[in-house]
Amino acid sequence: MPLGSSAPRMQVDLSHPIESGMQTYPGDPAVEVDPHATHDPDGFHVDAVRCGSHTGTHVDAPAHTEPDGRTLDAYPVDRFAFDAVVADCRDLDARQPIPASRVPDGDADLVAFRTGWDAHWGTAAYFDHPYLSPAAADACADRGFAVAVDALNPDPTPTENAHEDEPADFRIHHTLLGDDLLILENLTNLGRVPERFELRAYPMALASDGAPVRAVGVVPE
Repeated sequence: MPLGSSAPRMQVDLSHPIESGMQTYPGDPAVEVDPHATHDPDGFHVDAVRCGSHTGTHVDAPAHTEPDGRTLDAYPVDRFAFDAVVADCRDLDARQPIPASRVPDGDADLVAFRTGWDAHWGTAAYFDHPYLSPAAADACADRGFAVAVDALNPDPTPTENAHEDEPADFRIHHTLLGDDLLILENLTNLGRVPERFELRAYPMALASDGAPVRAVGVVPE
């Protein structure tokens, strides 16, 4: 649906909840959500939240991997609303690269690669997700597509199951973020949106290299 359409629309939550002990990229800060004040005895409730800038469903700014890259505060808020197209990659196996042939043509702002790996959220299998091949990342950059994945990472995540020929050194991130193309990670529920939809993923107002988002798919009713 074109952005700005006045037709009736529904909103689909594409975000994982933020909670203590949730899964993170290996080595990232642990997530802690604990009461700081409570109704008894304080008369009100306040949670203390500790987490990294790449917690849960989140957006990567170029500063994440590019020394001279922009931080989130450099973007207007409308940059985080995308005309998105889904690329179905559910047939791919663990640690299998997504080929360039899965990158669609067209006039979208963002490609959401649906691997189905969100079904493994919270398990060890989640780290062995499919990832973008260098050729697929190049195709996205050539077509000006931001990228979203329902997995931990568009790059392969290091585990004991890694293959010797996998891209290294955050190559996929460098290709996309180096071309000022935003990356969204850890989406879920992509099966509830059509092939073409509006993706809204507004980050916290942090002058940072990334931030959690509440990702929402907006679709016709």
